[in-house]
Amino acid sequence: MTAREYHDRTTHSPASVRTSGHTLEWDIKPFPFKVYTDLEAIPLPRELDPLAIDTLTALAAPAPAVTSLSLSQLTAALYYAAGVTKKKTYPGGGEVLFRAAASTGALYQTEVYVAVGDIAELEAGLYHFCPGDFALRRLRAGDVRAALATSAADGAFARRPATMVLTAIYWRNTWKYQARAYRHLFWDSGTMLANVLAVGDGLGLAPRVVTGFVDLEVNRLLGLDPSREVALELIALGPEAAAAPAGAPPASIDHATLPLSSSEVDYPLVREIHAASSLATATAVSAWREGAWREAAPPAGAKLVALPSPRERAGRGLGETIQRRGSTREFGRAPLTAEELATTLWAATRSVEVDAPGGLVDLYLIVNAVDGIPSGAYFYRPDAHALETLATGEFRNRSAHLCLEQPLGGDAAAVIYFLARLDAITQALGDRGYRLANLEAGLAGGRAYLAAYAQGFGASGLTFYDGHVVEFFSPHAAGKDAIFVTALGRSGVGGRVNIKSNLTASRRPSA
Repeated sequence: MTAREYHDRTTHSPASVRTSGHTLEWDIKPFPFKVYTDLEAIPLPRELDPLAIDTLTALAAPAPAVTSLSLSQLTAALYYAAGVTKKKTYPGGGEVLFRAAASTGALYQTEVYVAVGDIAELEAGLYHFCPGDFALRRLRAGDVRAALATSAADGAFARRPATMVLTAIYWRNTWKYQARAYRHLFWDSGTMLANVLAVGDGLGLAPRVVTGFVDLEVNRLLGLDPSREVALELIALGPEAAAAPAGAPPASIDHATLPLSSSEVDYPLVREIHAASSLATATAVSAWREGAWREAAPPAGAKLVALPSPRERAGRGLGETIQRRGSTREFGRAPLTAEELATTLWAATRSVEVDAPGGLVDLYLIVNAVDGIPSGAYFYRPDAHALETLATGEFRNRSAHLCLEQPLGGDAAAVIYFLARLDAITQALGDRGYRLANLEAGLAGGRAYLAAYAQGFGASGLTFYDGHVVEFFSPHAAGKDAIFVTALGRSGVGGRVNIKSNLTASRRPSA
């Protein structure tokens, strides 16, 4: 199966949504935590760095590099990426534990593993992070960084003290979203990645993302069943030092885990597109990285609306921003300022240290209520930090319709629609380019979340009618595909989630 075929077979339209017949089977809803039942829990420190660095400062430039990676720093990276930050209790006793990074449907299918070498207070090995009890469990003893470096065709991974590996459990998301879930895996891991990169930069850990690796080797190293859970991205953390010694190929592992539910439904399309976009050898990884991709040149003579310079500071620390973050469920119709929108767009499009090309995703907007910017449809030009006017007028009802007829799409002050030239991307980067397009959109959406909550307003990721989005923004968007949507605005009157945590903020430890 090609990426093109998968994308076309999982598009939403009014007809497909109304005739799907899919219902949520609550008695088999997947358990939200992966629990290894035969491994001892290693509790993590519960005094956390508060990450008082201003959120926008963290997004703008990395802090000076540290000379070593401590357990407290690694703990902060894990918590602010995937930890439990809020608990909401419903009448009748039900509760939902919210995480540091947003996830479609609050299903949290993204799992976090970490391979560590020389870190004080933690033995070398491969670990799984469980947010439920805030603990690590060691899957493999000994240093596995050399094996990761070989699979990633990148020797630096053997020299960095830790590497986080983000994976996804299919069933956690397909339970609700069926075969379309493969897109969600990268939206959600991208949103988490936004947190990891901001925290890593704020702590001086020099995070670097790798998206190309030998899939089966990394999955085997983690002990995953690739028909159910797969590795998505690797993130190196900390300063380089002596390389980990090479060893024999790691033996297979198969640790027992708590079942997610009493039964599962298989969606072959998800497995097929993952297999089609996988890389089989380190040579193939290196060749894939050499794929040529060129961003489309911006059109000349376009009518541009200049945006204010992005704010340099938000006045809210990164740790507090992540703690407060939560997908907004109801927008009031109060306007944003042009500076707030400009800052969010700037943050969403910041470049990252990654092994793959950027600029795969374009940002289109419907502006409903932004002071100083006429309501209408726009294209964001990062090169000029300006909006290209596509049409002016009132599009609240149209935006709600495009967002799967959800009121959030119409009530928001502005809605970002991420589009990409998928055919050109996959021609240049193969089917794995499909992963990249969805990941880049999720990462940009995650950074928009951070910028929004840092400035005191809200954001929410939304799904959409694929073809209708492209049609609305055409002819400018002709030949592109809709990838993701993020709505921005001030929260409505709805109730707030109270933060209840048994973790405490401490002073940042010295590097």
